[in-house]
Amino acid sequence: MNESWLNKVHWTDEGLVPVIAQDADSGVVLMFAWMNREALKRTAEIGEAVYWSRSRKKLWHKGEESGHVQTVREIRIDCDEDVVLLKVEQRGGIACHTGRQNCFFQKLERGKWLSVEPVIKDPAEIYKK
Repeated sequence: MNESWLNKVHWTDEGLVPVIAQDADSGVVLMFAWMNREALKRTAEIGEAVYWSRSRKKLWHKGEESGHVQTVREIRIDCDEDVVLLKVEQRGGIACHTGRQNCFFQKLERGKWLSVEPVIKDPAEIYKK
């Protein structure tokens, strides 16, 4: 695959681009992550989400430990060409490492953050290492 399309992305000074993963069917925003050039290239090649882990400083194939792989249906870029949107099928219905459907489970109400989404599966059962 010709890689010139990667040059259109406006990468940060650290060589990253913010990425939003959205459920392709429901439209629910599942998570936010980062990609470097290699992660975006691999995602396009294999059709599954591959992110850049800033904490581990390495590529992170979503679901490599949990089994909660994101199959990519579409890759889009915003009008400023500095944010990527992945429309995905979320395997197992869990995108968050907390065992929830998505990472945006906390809602601000009356000056406090409240968890408003249920845990689908205990993280201790997901990550047995």
